Amino acid sequence: MPEPQRATGTDLKQAILDEARRVLEEQGYTSLSTRRLASAVGCTATSIYLYFKSKDALIYALIEEGFEELNARMLQAAQGPGTPLERLERASMEYVRFGLERTHYYEIMYTLRAEQMERFPAASYRRASIGLEAFAKMAGMGPEDGLIAGTALWSSLHGLVSLMIAKRIDVSIDREALIAYTVHSACVCAFAHLDGDNAHPQPSNGLGPKPSTDRTD
Repeated sequence: MPEPQRATGTDLKQAILDEARRVLEEQGYTSLSTRRLASAVGCTATSIYLYFKSKDALIYALIEEGFEELNARMLQAAQGPGTPLERLERASMEYVRFGLERTHYYEIMYTLRAEQMERFPAASYRRASIGLEAFAKMAGMGPEDGLIAGTALWSSLHGLVSLMIAKRIDVSIDREALIAYTVHSACVCAFAHLDGDNAHPQPSNGLGPKPSTDRTD
């Protein structure tokens, strides 16, 4: 029986990316090697270097792909009716969901230590920051304020996702309630410096009830 036809050109490049993504999502960064990738897609290791000059370049292509998916999901979640706070909460909730659904993918995007890889290209970083830029516009902030507030918000969401991935959260805490509380609190803080009606935004609908601060014990 003849061997199946091997992918070439753009098909081979996509096959390499697909297999690399699969390995990362199922086994993590340390299991990824160009030799294993080549064997899985039916090419030589040299062929991989025709499309990606190094293993890091391949990883960065996947990181950019991940950011494109994440940004698209967040921007779509922010569409539709609602106050800026409500829309921001929907986008933030989508960020958390992405991180918890695509754990290994998320880890290479945000937690892979810099000393393990080459420096992430500046142009790629700018494309990855589209979510922060969208936040600034949504909040009616200037670029500088939006960058600071957006980064503070992202830090809160990232902390939650990282702790949940690492299973460092007390198992007695309701998972969905914690997500809703963290998202709401972080988004309110991001708007806290604004004047007028947005200075003290009300909790949004659709993300679960605002946790009570009243104690009955």
